[in-house]
Amino acid sequence: MFRGTAGRVADGEPDYPYLRFGHAHNDYRHRRPLLAALHFGYASVEADVFPVRGDLLVGHSRRELAPHRTLTRLYLEPLAERVRRLGAVYPGAPRGLQLLVEAKDEPVECCTLLAEQLGRYPGLFTRYAGDAVHSGPVSVVVTGAGTPHEFVAEWPERLLGCDGTLAEVSGKRLPPQLVPLVSERWTNLFRWRGNGPFPARERRRLAELVDRVHADGRALRFWGGPSWRSGVRRRFWRALATAGVDYLGSDHLRELADLAADLRTPASAPDPTG
Repeated sequence: MFRGTAGRVADGEPDYPYLRFGHAHNDYRHRRPLLAALHFGYASVEADVFPVRGDLLVGHSRRELAPHRTLTRLYLEPLAERVRRLGAVYPGAPRGLQLLVEAKDEPVECCTLLAEQLGRYPGLFTRYAGDAVHSGPVSVVVTGAGTPHEFVAEWPERLLGCDGTLAEVSGKRLPPQLVPLVSERWTNLFRWRGNGPFPARERRRLAELVDRVHADGRALRFWGGPSWRSGVRRRFWRALATAGVDYLGSDHLRELADLAADLRTPASAPDPTG
């Protein structure tokens, strides 16, 4: 058995259905990183990394790091084994898993090490070659302050994409093949915090933003949304899912998975990985 913010999951309990908008925020903080998110059907998981002596260690801060908690051990190897066994992360799902890797320090070094490690698993990861995108079971996206878009863009072939803000993708003219995901802090764009009804004006603004990002061939994620009470979280998730936001971040894996059956599932966004 394992326990975390996801709650208790018993051995042998059947997996939940694929949760296409589920994003496991700070996934590594669960007692069973990755495995809990896969059990609940999450389409995206997030791991924070630091470069340490030629490897990528997983943790939110340096004091949390441990030599055995590597990105390879916690994520890459288990994903490779799952795909070898099942043929996909989620057989029959409309798209593969997104692995969002936040470079907490030295982003250029993190991207270099990450590219080297991803290259050890032929066929597992989405591959980018110029304007062509060859979808794989897992799509890796690098995020974090100072994401080195220009550095990554110089590679003629790569196994990772980058995250970006609306200002970055428009101001730097970053193509969706380089930046397949737009992430924004919720409180920078909206005043609603999940208390009471979602104001009509802000609801329209969100719908326009979703349409804009999707028309550009990208997926949309928000971070920094309300999380302090279950009722507030559920109201917030419902509003974003109804608007068609692609990834709803949650530290409460079971709660979002249980709510999913009651949520109105919007039409899928264009899949930037092909």
